[in-house]
Amino acid sequence: MSVKNLPYFVSGSVIKGFGRGSKSLGIPTANLEDKVVDALPGDLDNGVYYGWASLNGEVHKMVASIGWNPFYKNEKKTVEVHFLHKFENDFYGKQIKVIFTDYIRPEKDFTSEVDLIKAINNDIAIAEEKLEQPDMNVYKSDKFLLE
Repeated sequence: MSVKNLPYFVSGSVIKGFGRGSKSLGIPTANLEDKVVDALPGDLDNGVYYGWASLNGEVHKMVASIGWNPFYKNEKKTVEVHFLHKFENDFYGKQIKVIFTDYIRPEKDFTSEVDLIKAINNDIAIAEEKLEQPDMNVYKSDKFLLE
């Protein structure tokens, strides 16, 4: 599937989310501030994306969810970035830069947390593989992430 707004570049501060990524799912996410979510193009589909993200000048692979998280019945749209890298500490208030390079799937509801975790782990595996492709790997050194 090809999404017309990609690649999409965004930067923003990390805010406290619902605390589910780390605690319930074991998959920590960096939630971007509301002004980033509010500025998303209207025709950027909700769903799961992959690409690259930087924190303090270090670039890592990432998967991200854009949308309403139907399993949790969110009342607010979010952008949640999961770095494919383990950090020792959280980084609330820090600025991160993200390049959404491609789309994995639309957001959907799940019948259980186990099914949700399986889907997220599958998304992570897809991102790991796709980001090794030359056309995606080139974004790792994009000046946007390194400035």
